Amino acid sequence: MNLVTALGLLAGSLTTISFLPQVIKTWRTRSTKDISLEMFAIFCSGVLIWIIYGILVKDVPVIFTNVATLTLASPILWFKLKYK
Repeated sequence: MNLVTALGLLAGSLTTISFLPQVIKTWRTRSTKDISLEMFAIFCSGVLIWIIYGILVKDVPVIFTNVATLTLASPILWFKLKYK
C-alpha cells in the first residue's frame, strides 16, 4: 500500500466514523426531529454515486470508505423516515 492510498483510507475512515455518534444517539433516543430528511437523502445518493465511481476507476479508498459511510448514514435516513 502506498502513502497516497493510506492517506485516502485514513481520511475516509475519519469522516465515516464521524457518523457513528449520530447513529448511536438516534438509535437510543428514537428522535430525529433535528435531522434534515432532504440532506440525508441527497447525501446517501451522493455516497452511492461515489461507490459506483470508485468501482469504475478501481479506487479502493473511495470504494471502501464510501461503503462504510453509506453503512452508517443509511440507518440515520431510515430512522428519520421511521420516527418522523
